[in-house]
Amino acid sequence: MLRKKRPLLIAAALCVLLILAVAGGWITLHERNSASESNHESSEIPNYSPDPSPSALPSASPVPRETRAKITLSAVGDILIHDSVYKDAYKKGQGKTYHFDPMFARVKSLMEQADITFANQESIAGGAEIGLSSYPMFNSPFQISDTLQQAGVDIVSMANNHTLDRKEQAILNAIGYYEKIGLPYVGAYKDEEDRNKIRVLEKNGVKVAFLAFTYGTNGLTAPQGKEYLVNYIDKDRIRQEISKAKQQADVVVLSLHFGIEYQMNPNEEQKELAKFAVKKGADIILGHHPHVLQPAEWVEREDGTKGFVVYSLGNFLAAQKELDTLIGGILTLHIEKIERGDKISISIQNPSFIPTYISYKNWREYSVIPMDQLTNRDLQGIEQKREQVKGHMAKWMPDLAFPPSG
Repeated sequence: MLRKKRPLLIAAALCVLLILAVAGGWITLHERNSASESNHESSEIPNYSPDPSPSALPSASPVPRETRAKITLSAVGDILIHDSVYKDAYKKGQGKTYHFDPMFARVKSLMEQADITFANQESIAGGAEIGLSSYPMFNSPFQISDTLQQAGVDIVSMANNHTLDRKEQAILNAIGYYEKIGLPYVGAYKDEEDRNKIRVLEKNGVKVAFLAFTYGTNGLTAPQGKEYLVNYIDKDRIRQEISKAKQQADVVVLSLHFGIEYQMNPNEEQKELAKFAVKKGADIILGHHPHVLQPAEWVEREDGTKGFVVYSLGNFLAAQKELDTLIGGILTLHIEKIERGDKISISIQNPSFIPTYISYKNWREYSVIPMDQLTNRDLQGIEQKREQVKGHMAKWMPDLAFPPSG
């Protein structure tokens, strides 16, 4: 019996295997066709997956918007009105007023070009009503202030060794007149509240703060309780005012009345103070007092940024004898403000200097003239002297340019 059943079992097993093979082939074929259809569909319609949650995406920082603004700043040195100067102005005013305008006629267009122009009013312009005076205790006519403003000056420093020459009244008179004509002043003040106000001028979106200090006042002192009448050089106060100014402005300009008269180069005290001020945040330092030109230089901070320093701008209008005291100039700096998001950087660029000469004959006919407009008839050896001035001012700053005045 077993032998008869064995062929039947084998046959049955073979049938089962055959059925399974056929079914498996159909399933495989169906899967391949489905895959082919799926691939065909995906080539025509992209298969978009749902957006991942925001937390799964890397956060893309927006590129900060960059804005740039540029202005120019010019500066001139000492406006020191000796008696022969105001007498000449009185003559030009036909004995009725003090007419200083002709003295600036040949430099007015140059002074007006800058967005902001600074001058050092060395002799306090307290007006004729308290009596005009010359060296050693100066007091000048109000009208010099009108002329400076009309020539393009936007702010004057009153901090110098002659601030207290004619005491409090001359200072208050000068300030009253500046306020009347709308000419900002710095370095001497009418009260403590006035002193605490940082002078900020804004042009083209760039805010420029001005500070001014002097080494002394020729042995004179302000009355007790009225120390605001003049700013003396004091490192702590300079540091504090720079810090305060930087909170209100983009650029800090510091006027320093320092150095030794008639010395052509700065001393170590000047250099040390300039470096101190730049490192504390001053961007531009304008020096005066020596009555002669002293060179300019860049002072680098620890972060690699630089401040600009000119140690003395010399005399711009005065009545002195020596040739070097008759030479001054118009300094011009380009200031760029770069704003990226909430970050602001300041760049001082393209420094230039136009040397000037104070011309007069027999202590009359005063005129400030660009040196490149002079001939040998005006000043013997002018070409050699002009090149000497250029070399002197640029000896520590090879990039200082000397553009033509015309």
